[in-house]
Amino acid sequence: MPALLPFHNTYRSTSEAPKGELVLLHGWGLHSIVWDDIMPGLLAHFQVTVIDLPGMGQSPLPNDDYTLDFLVGQVAGVMPENAHVLGWSLGGLVALRLALTHPARVRSVITTGTSPRFVSAPDWPAAMAPEVLEKFSEVLREDENGTLIRFLALNCKGSPTLRDDVRKLKDILYFCGLPAGRALRGGLDMLRDTDLRQTLHQIGVPLMMIFGENDHLVPAAVQADIAALHPGAILAMLKDLAHVPFVSAPDLFLQPVLDFYREQGIV
Repeated sequence: MPALLPFHNTYRSTSEAPKGELVLLHGWGLHSIVWDDIMPGLLAHFQVTVIDLPGMGQSPLPNDDYTLDFLVGQVAGVMPENAHVLGWSLGGLVALRLALTHPARVRSVITTGTSPRFVSAPDWPAAMAPEVLEKFSEVLREDENGTLIRFLALNCKGSPTLRDDVRKLKDILYFCGLPAGRALRGGLDMLRDTDLRQTLHQIGVPLMMIFGENDHLVPAAVQADIAALHPGAILAMLKDLAHVPFVSAPDLFLQPVLDFYREQGIV
């Protein structure tokens, strides 16, 4: 039986001389339409491939253990051979792990709303309390739809355009139907259990990590801890924005992204 591969779609650059391939990886519970507002700005420089993570959006859900390395393998199976990768939240974890396990395939990484460890610990205070994710996992078993809506609202908390952001994310969520329950549960487990702190410094390609000043899932204060783990990483904070800056303020989000690519000689 042929392998079940994730949904992916490649958009041709609007530039006559595109500067390479760019892969976009979305976060928990959503799918690639979440990137629509920044696509024109990216297509002016790159050929862009969007990928729906397994069990989300239009992607099927193979009968495999839903782990970070499983997601990495699925993405690697459909992405262009040599690509820049931009990942949001859970998709950012996939991007970081992809750069570690497939270094020859990845040319650079940008993450937004991502931390090498999402939950707090005595030696990692600038993170979400583990009980918050535990509570989401508990209620998810009883009410998937309601849990998704509450999580989307948390994504937008702190945004100056909170109401509009929540409405946009709800529209995106329902566009492809609800994600598979197993993918949702596995994704929350991943956010709770993944810890890339000890290997972050091994990422050898240009790395930028973007944070929202008002992000309630990944506090911007984590930047100092990440700088200590990977002194070569470029860190950027978007003032007044939260966990979905590319939805709240697409043009403001694109500024540091394109500045990074220019500084690295990519565009």
